[in-house]
Amino acid sequence: MSGEMRTSSATLYLDVDGVINPYGACGRTGWGGDWVLADAGVLDVAFAPELVSRLNALAVRPGMRCVWLTTWERMAPELLCPAIMLDGGAWPVLSGARRDHGGNWWKLDAIRRDVARNPADRLIWLDDQLDHEPQALAWAEGWGRRMLHISPDPRRGLTPRHLDAVEAFFDPESAAEVFCAAPDAT
Repeated sequence: MSGEMRTSSATLYLDVDGVINPYGACGRTGWGGDWVLADAGVLDVAFAPELVSRLNALAVRPGMRCVWLTTWERMAPELLCPAIMLDGGAWPVLSGARRDHGGNWWKLDAIRRDVARNPADRLIWLDDQLDHEPQALAWAEGWGRRMLHISPDPRRGLTPRHLDAVEAFFDPESAAEVFCAAPDAT
C-alpha cells in the first residue's frame, strides 16, 4: 500500500418536493428564517436559503457526487437551480422515463442502475417518500453503514439536523457512527 491517502467517495441522491420545497410551507423554517418563495418557471417553490447554502457547500467537497432523483427530472437543474441559487445545474439527473419498473417505485430502479454504474464508498438518499416505499427502504437498509437515508417530513423538508447527519456521514472519521437520521422531535 502506498503512502497516498485515498479520497472517500459518496453519492447524494436528492429529491425536490417535500425535501427542498416543502408542501404547504408557512411560518418560519427549521433553519431560523422565513420561507422564501421563488418562481421556478412552472410553479412557485418555497425554500430555506440556509439549506441551499449548506447543499452548495456540501456539493463541492472532494469526493462528493450529487445526483437529482426527483419527478422534476431535467427541470431541477434547468428551472429550480437558478430560481433558488442552488449550484446543481451540472448534477446528473436520473429519469423515470423507462416506465416498465416491474412494480417497483421508479426511483428505486433508477438509483439501483446508477449505483451499479457509479460505485461509491457511501450513499446518501434524501427523499420524503422513502419511508413509504417498503421495497426501497429495505434496499436502502440493506446497505447498512454504507448508506444514510433520510425521509424528512414533507411539510418541513430538510432541517439543519438532517444536514448535520449528512455531513457527519460523509466525514470518514464519523461515518461508522451514523446510520440514519431520526426524525426531528420538534
